[in-house]
Amino acid sequence: MNEVQRGTGRRLLLVHGLGGSWQSWSTVMAALAAERTVIMIDLPGHGATPAERDSGTFLGLVGSVERYISDNQLDGIDVVGSSMGARIVLELARRGRVGSVVALDPGGFWRGWERTFFKTTIGVSGRLLRAIRPALPTLSNNAASRTALLAQLSARPWALDPQTVATELGSLSTTPTFDALVQDLASGPEQVGPAADPSQRIVIGWGRHDRLCLPTQAARAMAAFPSAQMHWFEHSGHFPMWDQPEETVSVILDASR
Repeated sequence: MNEVQRGTGRRLLLVHGLGGSWQSWSTVMAALAAERTVIMIDLPGHGATPAERDSGTFLGLVGSVERYISDNQLDGIDVVGSSMGARIVLELARRGRVGSVVALDPGGFWRGWERTFFKTTIGVSGRLLRAIRPALPTLSNNAASRTALLAQLSARPWALDPQTVATELGSLSTTPTFDALVQDLASGPEQVGPAADPSQRIVIGWGRHDRLCLPTQAARAMAAFPSAQMHWFEHSGHFPMWDQPEETVSVILDASR
């Protein structure tokens, strides 16, 4: 599994979301690495990590990360996840494989029409980005087109760094397992808990303006993981590390001290 490490200190594993890569953490990487050894991975089928036979399923990705932790003697490592990656780290907490957990806007807590909403909106976005892939660098440089492309994922898309946007959208448009994962996530069972060790700290962070994993789903996440603490990012969409990077760093470091 491709990994990138920065910094010194106690180790902290970062797990990106659907269609992302280790570069999804670029907005918070330096600040976290000032205090921790930050390990950022590319999930199988994402970035520079080849897909495995089961990388088009959520449980397949969880198994890959679990093996990575075991193979690298990282049991009990503090973990942070975003979106699908946030659900992965919650599942690892349920299995008792990790230490402190920060889950930012986790997927897997949608019900009924929310499943169709997720599958339809993110599926359309994936097809659109593949169709316009050659134009993504140019579109990312323009505030109006950034806003149009990222209205579902950011509370302030016009204010985002163009290079960050171009990298993330480019990664999403080239992820070979994207469609299979959308289907699996939308049709699979709801995420269950609780954490195997309730004494390990869990913080679930949620953007008040998340238009993909809707804020009403946060109550279900807390019901599944009753030992968790909820943190609301008041001015954030689906990716707090984009919209509120300084607050995101503070939440992560406080949770994992």
